[in-house]
Formats: sequence, C-alpha cells, structure tokens
Amino acid sequence: MSDLQVRPGEHTSGRDAMHPGSSIIAPREVPLGGPRAMTVRRTLPARGRTMIGAWCFVDHYGPDDVAQTGGMVVPPHPHTALQTVSWLFSGRVEHRDSTGAHAVVVPGQLNLMTAGHGVSHSEVSTPDTTLLHGVQLWTALPFEHRDVPPSFQHHEPEPVELVGATLTVFLGSLAVADGPGATSPVTTYSPLLGAEVRLQPGAEVTLVLDPAFEHGVLLDRGELHVNGCPLERSHLLHEAPGPTTMTLTAAAEGADAIVLGGTPFGEEIVMWWNFIGRTHEDIVTAREQWQAELASAQDGRFGAVDYPGDSLPAPALPPVRLRPRA
Repeated sequence: MSDLQVRPGEHTSGRDAMHPGSSIIAPREVPLGGPRAMTVRRTLPARGRTMIGAWCFVDHYGPDDVAQTGGMVVPPHPHTALQTVSWLFSGRVEHRDSTGAHAVVVPGQLNLMTAGHGVSHSEVSTPDTTLLHGVQLWTALPFEHRDVPPSFQHHEPEPVELVGATLTVFLGSLAVADGPGATSPVTTYSPLLGAEVRLQPGAEVTLVLDPAFEHGVLLDRGELHVNGCPLERSHLLHEAPGPTTMTLTAAAEGADAIVLGGTPFGEEIVMWWNFIGRTHEDIVTAREQWQAELASAQDGRFGAVDYPGDSLPAPALPPVRLRPRA
C-alpha cells in the first residue's frame, strides 16, 4: 500500500527513547485518496514510537463496504529499502509489481514484497470483493541489505489449533505455553515476528516471547486484555524487551489480534512518502529518479508495472532538510 498523503510527514527513527513496560498507541485516521476513498487507521509511525523492531508502518482497515468506499485502488508507486507485508481478513486484492509478480492477496495468505534498491507496484481490490478488511505493514531493511534486488514471496501458513484459539504465524517463529508453536519459512533481513491470533469467547493464550524482542499487539476485533491491560480496537500495544511471556485474554465475544515483534532496530532511518533512506540525499535522489521515470515513460530504478492507468507522482518535498534524529 502507498502512503497517499499529499503532504507526507518526515519520520525518523531507530533510536527511540525506551518505553519501560507497556504503552498503547491510539490510531489516527488517514484517507487513501478522494472523498469516497477508504480510510485506514494508522498506529505506526506515531509520535514517540516510530518502530517496533523493524516494523515501521502499521495500517489497519475495514471491514469496509466496497460499494460505499470504492475499495482499494492504489496505482503504481515506488518503494525503497523496505518490505511490504500484506495480510487480509476478508476480501481480495490484486498485486502487480515491477519484478513481474502478479498475485491475488486472499485471507490467510502472506504476500511479501522486498523493495531493496527500488521497486514499484499497484494494489487494487478485485471486482468480486464486497467487504475489504486487513492490515498493511512495512518493515525497514537494515543498512547492509537496503539495496538488495527487489523480489516477491507468497506463503500460505498453516494455522495451529490451540485450546480456544487459532495461531497463524506468517513471519518468524512463535510458541505458546503448553501448546504447539509455528515457524514461517519466509525470508526477512532482521529478526522479526508476525502472527495472527484468533481467540474464542473467554479464551486465554499465553505466548512465549523472545526477551530480546520488543513486541506489538494490534487488536482487530472484539475485546482483549494483554497481561491484564485492556486494549481497544485498532489500538497498538507496545511491549519493551525483557518479558518471556505475554497472556492474551478475550472477553465474551472473542477477539482477533495481530502480534508483531523484532529486535530493536538500532539504526536511524528517514522515512518520507514511500521511501526509506538514511539521509536527506537518499530521499531526494529516489524522488527525482521516480519523477524522471514518469516523465520519460522509460524503465529505470523502479521498473514498470502492467497497469491500465497512470502511476502516482511523488508529492513535493517539504521546504526543510530531512534528517535522522534520535
């Protein structure tokens, strides 16, 4: 998914002040496009918390009636130095990118695109989609891997049935106390965790955590307590490194949540629009190269996407120097 804001903010991260224990990030609503466009609820980046591990972008959307919102229509746009993680709860989204990948994102299946040096892609909900509901996530690539060749991976993880819950791990590994865990074979470039947990009414699950990771829990549906702390829908709970377990408890209607994790990133990045770089010059160069490709209609750093319409032009840069800061 693209960041379609006309005046996207500059986000710098990598050396956040540590938040001891747990903190909760409230979402902000961001419209994707015009007045009838779908709206997403964004929790990362946020003021005071720009990353959880390498996770640097968290959008939660739906369930949206496509007849009312028009669904997802995101023309070709560029990315650098990140991976996009698409995970749906309902609906279908057609993905096309400049590596030649053409896939349909469906619930329960992971589509992961690595931008690396540069890629472009489009995302459009399919004509048969009536309700669109999911999350769109980005992870920042570490400095040594920021220029890897672009690629695309598709994976259908096997759900693990627990007592009163279902666990689906789409990135990394996750275990539960007194039950089986799961591991995803998908390639990432830093230690990461991504999983969906569906809890039946009144169910409780204790996750076994890597104490070197920081973690996030995004509530998609229902009522949930995380280690006794209530979490509202679309809010993101952040847990600092250290704990070895986390207990999720659902209320009477059950709950569905996304669990994220990773080792603290430890690098400064500049994230502006759909680009990640380390310096102001990285962003300026990427933007200039994308605009030049649009003007010339020739393939370059970002390649071409088989798409029936125009690509998205980059917004104007802010009139200040973009710079990482602690």
